[in-house]
Amino acid sequence: MRVRSLIWLLAAAVAAPALVSAQEVPPTQQQKKERALAAELDVDAVELVALEKEMGHAKLLNNPSFFQRVYSDDYHGTNATGEILDKNAVVARIQSSGIKYYTFVVSDIAVRVYGASAVVTCTWSARGEQGGHDFARQYRVIHVYINNKAGGWKVVASQETMLAG
Repeated sequence: MRVRSLIWLLAAAVAAPALVSAQEVPPTQQQKKERALAAELDVDAVELVALEKEMGHAKLLNNPSFFQRVYSDDYHGTNATGEILDKNAVVARIQSSGIKYYTFVVSDIAVRVYGASAVVTCTWSARGEQGGHDFARQYRVIHVYINNKAGGWKVVASQETMLAG
């Protein structure tokens, strides 16, 4: 009797994986499309995070080449003092900046991709010197990007808000 029970138990153990795998249903065409889109969005999000960090490095160095390359020709943004700036004004400000940054850190980056557009929010933390005085400032920043595929992601709009303290 025991031998027969062991044989049944062994047979069930051998057959169980086959039964489980037989129940797996291959993904539908829609599921395949959704998985491909999710993978693409992940790649876009990684690229946008890299652009935000590169922007912080360009600010640290007062290097306008990043802004010339990544800001759209029709860019319009509002800086922390409420001024509306186009791409040329941003580049000119960086080129003539009297600010010497000691540190410029981009953190709390959040990316939301909507097809060929994206909204990125982050925090800028800067320490430096301006007009002979040291400063420490924090900003909440929002950038709106458009991906035109040929030229990649371009910033088309932004808003900076200086945090109190």
